[in-house]
Amino acid sequence: MPNMSLEKVKMPEQAPDIRNHNFEEVAKGYTKEMAMEEATRCLNCKNPLCKKGCPVGVPIPEFIAEVAKGNFEKAYEIITTENALPAICGRVCPQENQCEGKCVRGFKGEPVGIGRLERFVADYHMQHATAAPSPVAANHHKVAIIGSGPAGLTCAGELAKKGYEVTVFEALHKTGGVLVYGIPEFRLPKDLVQKEVDTIKALGVDFETNVVVGRSITIDELQEQGYEAIFVGTGAGLPRFQNIPGENLNGVYAANEFLTRVNLMKGYEFPQHPTPVKISDTVCVIGAGNVAMDAARTAKRLGAKEVYIVYRRGEQEIPARAEEVHHAKEEGIIFKLLTNPTRINGEDGWVKSMECVEMELGEPDASGRRRPIKKEGSEFTIETGTVIVAIGQSPNPLIRQTTPGLDTQSWGGIIVDEETMKTSKEGVYAGGDAVSGAATVILAMGAGKKAAKAIDEALSQQ
Repeated sequence: MPNMSLEKVKMPEQAPDIRNHNFEEVAKGYTKEMAMEEATRCLNCKNPLCKKGCPVGVPIPEFIAEVAKGNFEKAYEIITTENALPAICGRVCPQENQCEGKCVRGFKGEPVGIGRLERFVADYHMQHATAAPSPVAANHHKVAIIGSGPAGLTCAGELAKKGYEVTVFEALHKTGGVLVYGIPEFRLPKDLVQKEVDTIKALGVDFETNVVVGRSITIDELQEQGYEAIFVGTGAGLPRFQNIPGENLNGVYAANEFLTRVNLMKGYEFPQHPTPVKISDTVCVIGAGNVAMDAARTAKRLGAKEVYIVYRRGEQEIPARAEEVHHAKEEGIIFKLLTNPTRINGEDGWVKSMECVEMELGEPDASGRRRPIKKEGSEFTIETGTVIVAIGQSPNPLIRQTTPGLDTQSWGGIIVDEETMKTSKEGVYAGGDAVSGAATVILAMGAGKKAAKAIDEALSQQ
């Protein structure tokens, strides 16, 4: 009989007043007993809507059925037929808007904890597996992947399983893309990302770091070197700003710069490590997406006494995951909603304060969210020494500037065929944030899978 509890098995977590002073993972994961109990909540529907909500098509009821029986390695085998990065997806996917959002158990109570179970299965495998996957026989077709983030890793892994000679070119010194430089350790441990990368490497994928395609080498030159297909998964690393006075002051960070200094350049170890991340007692984070939550919670862990999320819309319009908002509030992050910054003031070249105005919501705009309107006479000032701008990113223009024949959107996204991820340039495919703008890890992975399928179909006919 299925477990008809209306609530998920509770996830063990660090206490908020402890975790906001360290970078250890917040959620501690299920035990075997917890995982098996949660798995019994699955009704094993004949028409599993949860699978339809998964961008990479994981056979969800099938793997959960194995968890319920204690067959954790079998569950891992099922997941990895479609998902190359299960430990990562189990932690950072917005399951509430995807698989769990379609779970029938969610109609009367909480949906099955699909993400928690995926995380458990992947972690169990990492702790108990003794053998790495082996490369398959080479088919002697060469493919280049630009970028080692979730889109690139997925495309690389899918092609390696089919015998392609895959080389991943990464601009930074560390593989993983946004998974290592953009997501904090307390949400996604870096050693776990490395293990996922190592699994793909074991399939025969070659990784070359410190290669900036567009500077070190161009796409045309890669084609001249014999790469028959090229996948561009370079993400969206160019920060956006509000273009208000004072954004060039010391103490103003783009969120991705701030998180990269902390995550990849070990800024949290300063002064022991020579990468400074200077923050004041009061920090203001502009924006309310997942990146804003990551930046705010990171600033708190670096010692800020007060951290504000400054967002021009209301609670209902916050784009971040509900879980991240909940964790931020538990950790003492202060939400200044319906508030828009208008100016950053400085003293001796450093941030001193931020001028703001209160907002009210009008009619919906093109995004479907109610448009914020300035409330006259509501100006006020927040005394702060650090401002982190987290209002979105767009693709770096380097690829489009150095690749003749590659069509892009006016805002920089690469134009592709949505079914095959083919670009306007022969033999070149693209996916993830380089196409869509900043989105989710799992959507980038879905694009990587589509591209791999199309590349295989094209090259296997040659």
